[in-house]
Amino acid sequence: MNIIKNIVARLLAFWALFVFASTMFIFIWFYLFCFIMPDPLKTRFHRRVSQVWMGLFLFLSGCSFKVTGKEVFDGLENSIVVCNHNSLIDIPISTPFLPRANKTIAKKSFVYVPLFGWVYQFASVIVDRKDNQSKRASYEKMKNVLNNGLDMLIYPEGTRNRTNAPLKSFYDGAFKLAIETQKPIVPVVLLNTKKVLPAKPILYLTPGKMRMHILPAIFPQGHSKDSLKQLVFDEMAKYYLANNDQV
Repeated sequence: MNIIKNIVARLLAFWALFVFASTMFIFIWFYLFCFIMPDPLKTRFHRRVSQVWMGLFLFLSGCSFKVTGKEVFDGLENSIVVCNHNSLIDIPISTPFLPRANKTIAKKSFVYVPLFGWVYQFASVIVDRKDNQSKRASYEKMKNVLNNGLDMLIYPEGTRNRTNAPLKSFYDGAFKLAIETQKPIVPVVLLNTKKVLPAKPILYLTPGKMRMHILPAIFPQGHSKDSLKQLVFDEMAKYYLANNDQV
C-alpha cells in the first residue's frame, strides 16, 4: 500500500505542477497591467488576480483552503503579518488570501524561476540573504511598504520548518521592524500545509484541507525586540500545538 500511495502522491504532484504552470500562462496576461500601475494600486490588483489564480489551482489540485479570524483586521491599521513556514505552498496561498493587500519578503532565488519569478516580484520585497547590503536595502523597502499603507508579510523562521517542532526559532527582522515603526504584529498560523506538500520527499502531494488562522494583533508598545519576538513565538506555537490535529 505504501508503494501505491507514493506513486499516487508523485503523480498528483506532477499534475499540480502542470496545473500551476498551464494556468499561469492564462493569468500572466492580467499581471502585465502591473507594469503600468503604481503602488499601492499595483499590489492590490496583483492580489485580486492571484486570488482567482490560486483558487482555480487549489480546486484543480484537489485541495481546499479556509481562512478564519479575518475580523482581526477590522479597523486595524496596516500591520506586519508574521506567518509560520512549513511548505512551498505557503507562499502562493498566504499572500492572496490574507484579508488585505500585502507584500512579502522573498529570497532572491525565486526571481530566477521562469515566469513565476517575474510575477512574484510585483508583490514582494526581494532579498539576497548572503549580501548584507541587500538585507539593509530590503529592510528600508519593507518600511516603504508600510508607509504605502500596505501590510508587510514576513516568515520569521526564514526557511521551511523541516523539524518536528511546531516552529523554528525566529529571526529578528519582523520584530525590529515593528518596534521601529510601531506597527502591530498579526500572527498567522498555517495548518496542514506540511502534510499536503512536504519538503521531503520532493514532488509529493497529498491533497487535503489547509487552514489559515489569523490570531489577535499584538502591539509593540512597551516591548523590546526580544520580548515581542518571544511573545509572538509563544502564541503561535501554542496555537499550532492546540489546533494542528483538528484540520
